[in-house]
Amino acid sequence: QVQLIESGGGLVQPGGSLRLSCAASGRTISTYTMGWFRQSPGEERNIVAVVGWKTGSTHYAESVTGRFTISRDNAKNTVYLQMNSLKPEDTAVYFCAAVMYGSIYTEKENYDYWGQGTQVTVSS
Repeated sequence: QVQLIESGGGLVQPGGSLRLSCAASGRTISTYTMGWFRQSPGEERNIVAVVGWKTGSTHYAESVTGRFTISRDNAKNTVYLQMNSLKPEDTAVYFCAAVMYGSIYTEKENYDYWGQGTQVTVSS
């Protein structure tokens, strides 16, 4: 069992930055592929970014490529999402997810463990 807790969300103006953290407990994340998803009211939960467990390879949704960076610190059992140049359309609840020995999955159905989410609001 892996427990995931997200933090770092909040209210930010357009063009601003936030860094989300996902702290894991229960097991080391070194063998887990980790993903960030987001969900707006009435919308599906969609992939934002993924970082693989074996080589640290990454994948980003097209809408965030060049603005967001996912990273992992296995020693701290934590995954991060650095978000720059934020736009109002980035407003959503952001979720961290994990799957053991996973490929670079982009579908939420492939992930076994989820955090409770952190709200990000981009507004002036």
